[in-house]
Formats: sequence, structure tokens, C-alpha cells
Amino acid sequence: MPHPVFRPLAAILTLTSALAFSPVWAQEDGDSGAYLAARVAESQNDFRAAAAWYGKAILSDEGNPRLLEGAILAELGLGDFTLAAQAAKQLKALGGEASQLGEFALLAEEAQREDYAALLDAASKGRDLGQLVDDLVVAWARVGEGKMSEALEAFDAISATKGLEAFGYYHKALALASVGDFEGADEILSGRAAGPIFVMRRGVFAHAQILSQLERNADALALLDKSDGTDPDPIVDAVRARLTAGEPIPFDTVKTARDGVAEVFFSVSTVLNGDADPVYTLLHTRVATHLRPDHEDARLLMADVLEDLGQHDLAVETYAMFKPEDPSFVTAEIGRAGALQAQDKTDAALEALQTLARSHGDLISVHFALGDLLRVEERFDEAEVAYTAALGLVGEATPDDWVLYFYRGICHEQSKDWAPAEADFRQALELNPTQPQVLNYLGYGLVDRGEKLDEALGMIQRAVAADPQKGYIIDSLAWAYFRLGRYDEALEPMEKASVLEPVDPVVTDHLGDVYWMVGRKLEAQFQWRRALSFDPTEKDATRIRRKLEVGLDAVMADEGVSPAAIEAVENAD
Repeated sequence: MPHPVFRPLAAILTLTSALAFSPVWAQEDGDSGAYLAARVAESQNDFRAAAAWYGKAILSDEGNPRLLEGAILAELGLGDFTLAAQAAKQLKALGGEASQLGEFALLAEEAQREDYAALLDAASKGRDLGQLVDDLVVAWARVGEGKMSEALEAFDAISATKGLEAFGYYHKALALASVGDFEGADEILSGRAAGPIFVMRRGVFAHAQILSQLERNADALALLDKSDGTDPDPIVDAVRARLTAGEPIPFDTVKTARDGVAEVFFSVSTVLNGDADPVYTLLHTRVATHLRPDHEDARLLMADVLEDLGQHDLAVETYAMFKPEDPSFVTAEIGRAGALQAQDKTDAALEALQTLARSHGDLISVHFALGDLLRVEERFDEAEVAYTAALGLVGEATPDDWVLYFYRGICHEQSKDWAPAEADFRQALELNPTQPQVLNYLGYGLVDRGEKLDEALGMIQRAVAADPQKGYIIDSLAWAYFRLGRYDEALEPMEKASVLEPVDPVVTDHLGDVYWMVGRKLEAQFQWRRALSFDPTEKDATRIRRKLEVGLDAVMADEGVSPAAIEAVENAD
């Protein structure tokens, strides 16, 4: 979890209204069709189509600031900073109110060519991309000019700003390390200079490099073990091997002031991620990788954000940039498989993960990802094999390993193999006794089988208490009451579940069953018809149609329901 200092920063970092366009028509002599197509593409975050349509619209209306600003956003979203900067210069030449998007593109261009004087000049003239970005870029520009004393003063000023302390200290440490002052950098990152500061995983690696440069490889290893554990991890393993061998690890987290500016945009992207419009996060990662193409962390985050935006083709392209020798290759390939699956390219996704399983079969994450894909594709027998392979790599199970047992249990259950399924669910609960998904799934499974109903009811009640707004869990509670013959008690939770899951065919079908058992048969038939409209499985649809034809009591009798339940049905009639 990010340090509390990071949480309120979205308001400081957001590009205010720069990305929030209001519908404005192109000029009468412009290509309004192209403009409208560009706006539609923009609203769908389809940067590639938006760039093409804005480019076409600009051909017939070169002086339209709205078109130019839209083109800047689209090109930034694609990562084409040459075209973005070109449009930004055209927009600036028109005069008028400054465009934050335009300044965003121009800053990236200035930093790319290491024109620190231009960065400082723009800052002095009021360039405003948010307080944190503005102040950190100025500090790194001072580093780039060789004015280290002024740079350190600038970093200190940021550290003294409420809410920005961690950023100021972290970037000061990176700046010191970039010029060879590893002792000073360690003082900050160790917490001795100003108390503990929170850093992301990248900061931990930077600190490990700094410790190695100080001939403290043992301390660097201890830091990595504390942060990442000792399980196999291609990102950590290569560094750990070199440290163990006594090799000095070079400090390359930030080698130049341009790298420092790239780190500014990556730092900000990690804060924006999840707290602001994903487009904001994307643009910051685009700048980071433009200034430093080997910034793997920024590229991975960029691909993840592109998936969030529904741009799976761009995500696949981004993941594919990683080479097999890159430390983050495995992570990227797992991400690429997920993006391919989202495009319904399941065979390609499966091929990617199966190849990884052959080349990196010692990694739990690879088998886990393969199992997940196969499970989602309902290839449960194959998924069970993958999850078993992952569990075979687990040493002593920890609470976090509950999910592997849970998913393998689902595969057993879906393959009609209940005994090992129940064993896996119970093992998951032993590791994480309050996990609502497991409590619900096992409880529902027992209820559906008519087994251990009192225990099952207790499990589901605990699941509801842990997650009271999940309709499918409340449905399980109602269904437990139903199977126990406590139909009046089932009514209230079933109606609540229906409100929370209004178009779920199973919940709606269950609501119909409860209505039937309490004598509200017309309402029951209405709910069954609604359930049919929500695309239930063919098996469920057949059963629902049969209930509409002959009634629930007859269907239950055909299915061999217990005499007590039949008697309850007859009493309800």
C-alpha cells in the first residue's frame, strides 16, 4: 500500500481540465465529419483512430486550436512525441490561453534534447503541469546544468512542502547517487537523514545498487530479501546472484538529469494510477519511456493502463517490446497473454503462456497465469494441472497461497470431482479462515449438494458478514435457507440479492423459486421468465422452462428431492 503521504496528491498532480474537452464544432469551412469521428475515437480512448481523424481535420482547418489540442492528446496517447510537439508549437504560435497538453509535449521534447535552459526558462514563465512535476523538473534541470547546490536546495524545498516530503527526499537521493555521492543517498534512503520514507520496488532496487557501490553487498542482499522474499523472481535473481558473488552492481536507476526527469514522470504516474483518469497516468508513463526507453517499470505500467482503457492492441504492442533477456520479460509475457485473451485471441494467449511454462517452469506466477487462462476458458482439467504445478513450487504455504487452493478447488468442482474440491477449499480456509469468497463457494457447494447444511449456513453467514454488499454471496445465504426448508427466512435475503444483482440469471431464478415456495406463484413465474431473458446456461434454461410448464414442485419431485422438502412444497400449496 502506498505511503499515506501519497494518497492526497491526485488534486496536486492532475492536469486539471487539460484532458476534459467540451464539444466544440469545427469551423464551417473545416471537415466537420472528420472532427466528429475524431471526437468519437477520443471518447473511446482510441488514440490511433483519433490521431488519424484529427490529422485529416487539420488539413482543412490548420488554425483551429481545438483540433490541434485534440491531435496533441491523441499523439501523446500513442507516444508519438515528434508529432505532438509539432502540433504544440503550431498551437502556441496561435497565441491565446496556454495549453497544458501542449506544454506537456514541449517539456518532453526539451528534456529529450537535454535543453535544461529551455526547461528552466519555461518554468520561469509560468509553465504549469502541477506543483510536483514543475518543482521536480526544475530541480533536475539544475542537476543537468551542473548546479548541484541549487538542485539540492530545490529538492529540499520540495521535501519541506506538506504532502510532497517523500518525493523530495527520494529524488534528492537519486540525484546524489547520480553524481557519485552514494553515502549521502544512503543516508536518505536508510531513513537516517530524515526518518523512514516509503519507496516503491524500484526505489528498493536503487538503494540496493547504492549499497553495492558502497561495498555493502550483504546489506543489499538483506534489503532485497526483506522487500521481495527469496522465491524465484527473474527481476531479482540476476541481481541477487551478482551480489552473492561479490560483484559491484552499478547504479543505473538514474544516470543523467534526463533520466531524473523521466523518473519524475514515472513517480507521478504511480501516484495517479487508480486515483485519477487513466489517461493522465498513461501520458506520464509515455513521457517517462520517451525520455528513457529502457524504463521497464514505466513500460509495464503503461501497458497495464492501456488495458484499463480498453486499448488491448496497443497493450499487446507495448508488452511485445520486452526481449527474452530483459528482467521483466516474464511479467510482460503474462501481461501480453492477458491482453490477447481480452481480444479473444485465446490460442495466441495460451501459446505465450505454455511457452513460458516450458522456459520458466520454476516460477509460480507462470503456472498461476496459465491456470487462470484455462479456468476462464472452462478447460478445468488442464487448469487443475497448471495450479497443481504452481502449488508444487510453493514451499511452506502462507496465507497468500489460499487463492491457488481455491482456484484448483473450483476446477475440481467444475469437473464434478467434489471430494478433492472440498479438500482444497478447506485448505484455503485453513490458510485464510475469513476469506469470504472461499466461505461462500464452499458453503454454497455444500448447500447445493444438500450436505452439512448447518455448517454450510454458518460459512455463508460469515461470508455475508465479511462482504455484505455482494449479491451473489447474499444469494448463497438465501439458498441455504431454501435448502433447509426455511423459505420465509430465505425471502428477504433473496430479494436483497436480486436488487444487488438485478440481471443475474441464477439469482433471478432463485428468487422465482423462493416466491413459489412461499405461495407467490405468479411472481415466481414472472421471475423465471426474467431469468430466461438474462442468458442463463442451456442446462439452467431447460430447467426454468420445465418449471414454467409444470411448476417447481413437480420438477423437484422429478429430481428426487427429499420427502421433507416435498412436504414443504405441498404445505406451501
